[in-house]
Amino acid sequence: MIRADSYFVLVVLMTQFGDSIQGRHERRLLDKLLDSYNVLERPVANESAALLVRFGITLQQIIDVDEKNQILTTNAWLNLEWVDYSLGWNSSDYGGVKDLRITPNRVWKPDILMYNSADEKFDGTFHTNVLVRNNGTCLYIPPGIFKSTCKIDITWFPFDDQKCDMKFGSWTYDGFQLDLQLKSEEGGDLSDFIPNGEWYLLGMPGKRNVLYYQCCPEPYVDITFQIQIRRRTLYYFFNLIVPCVLISSMALLGFTLPPDSGEKLTLGVTILLSLTVFLNLVAESMPTTSDAVPLIGVTILLSLTVFLNLVAETLPQVSDAIPLLGTYFNCIMFMVASSVVLTVLVLNYHHRTPENHKMSGFVQKLFLEYLPWVLRMGRPGKKITLKTISISHRMRELEIRERSSRSLLANILDLDDDLQRFRANVNNSTNTTCHQRQGITVSQSVDETAMCSIAQREMQHILRELRFITGRLRKKDEEAEVISDWKFAAMVVDRFCLFVFTFFTIIATITVLLSAPHIIVQ
Repeated sequence: MIRADSYFVLVVLMTQFGDSIQGRHERRLLDKLLDSYNVLERPVANESAALLVRFGITLQQIIDVDEKNQILTTNAWLNLEWVDYSLGWNSSDYGGVKDLRITPNRVWKPDILMYNSADEKFDGTFHTNVLVRNNGTCLYIPPGIFKSTCKIDITWFPFDDQKCDMKFGSWTYDGFQLDLQLKSEEGGDLSDFIPNGEWYLLGMPGKRNVLYYQCCPEPYVDITFQIQIRRRTLYYFFNLIVPCVLISSMALLGFTLPPDSGEKLTLGVTILLSLTVFLNLVAESMPTTSDAVPLIGVTILLSLTVFLNLVAETLPQVSDAIPLLGTYFNCIMFMVASSVVLTVLVLNYHHRTPENHKMSGFVQKLFLEYLPWVLRMGRPGKKITLKTISISHRMRELEIRERSSRSLLANILDLDDDLQRFRANVNNSTNTTCHQRQGITVSQSVDETAMCSIAQREMQHILRELRFITGRLRKKDEEAEVISDWKFAAMVVDRFCLFVFTFFTIIATITVLLSAPHIIVQ
């Protein structure tokens, strides 16, 4: 076995060998370079010349897109390269040393900052060593977590594209002192980018801008990288849009229920509440920007109140655009709320009676003739066509004229003439019987006369009862006919609403989906 003192000797020899080959030359070189180096001096040989700094960025990851606060959080590496004339040396004079790693506080470096930073410390980079080569080239690659302001446009949410700028420039040097140039014309380096689960990276082009401000005649140069991202819509499509379409489709089933079932209004209110609960559950998944004023919410107070109460905490505080999904949700909320209102109208029509409501001529023509003809509806034993509508109008006019010229009893059962003849025959027969018995004794004659009078009164009473019964029958028939008309009108409104809201739902869904710049990005 090798003893412990042998290990100690080996470590000492390796240390001495390394110091004689590398450490001694680096130390001597650092002493020479940094002995009279001033970190405040701009490293140019000619004071009137601008120091060229080549700038690039390597995007590693999109950490978060905060729509509510409009902040983009990214993980990126900056790449700055410049030439410091004071830091060059001949590598052969220093044991072949070609590069050095120097802490950033010992050498001059450009004060490049991100102008649109939203970080609490403003500069989110980690100050790493500066790589200095023997020709004076300095390479500084500080990594960092950058929080940049980003104008979020959710007009087409969840089919939206976002463009977020990262603007870099010198904080104190103008363009005559420090000239920034793009390191790559293609923009940012995306070779090591880690894909994001919510956003798809389209590109990161870069642009050099030269700006002149009113305060100063000098130009100011900045490099702006634009992160172009697209939201992955597969999650939102199956968790927001599809359930909303299914719920709105169930609202259409309410128009197919018969009003007598007692569940027509309950179904509509239940669907409205379920849609409200659904929106409440997915409120956290909604974009938290309020560049949006609901499109149809201003027309229906219920829709506006419900929707805005659900997403008020998650919407941003500006109003420049209308979110696509918000518009669709408001359309569906408007449709469901309107279906509940119209269901109440249908039930009101269905349960109307002649004692409380009288059907006007306009309502009668609209809901009993023209709309049924348009919707191809008919009543049992009656086929509604333009010809039957015209005939019914003429028959109604003739019936009104005939009723005005006939007695009440004739209008009911067409028995007025028969009853008059029957009454005359009864009176004649009674009188004849009474005259035939005039030859009988006086007492008997008195009794018979009283009996004849009683018979006449009974017959008249029977006639009055007959008139009352026929009147009640006529009234019941008329009431039944009016009730049947109101029920048929309710059925017509129900069928009309079914067609209109089905058409509205289909058109709204297709319009919203087709108006999106893209449908599904997995």
